[in-house]
Amino acid sequence: MFESHKDHSMSREDLAIFGLETMAYVRPVTINGRKVHVVHAADGTLLTIVMDRDTAFVTLRQYEMDPQSVH
Repeated sequence: MFESHKDHSMSREDLAIFGLETMAYVRPVTINGRKVHVVHAADGTLLTIVMDRDTAFVTLRQYEMDPQSVH
């Protein structure tokens, strides 16, 4: 059985164990009628907004991050 914990937050060290410090996700959105792609860190922090998915993936790989698509 799992123990019940009131605090379900994870520390940066916990995220590192799962490799989430290097993971980022890319999501298409429409801003002012234009389709762009937002890039977020695994913890939800907005990293950048770019014009297309390919640019987002290339940029993340240049920073040794693992991009994931979210639809």
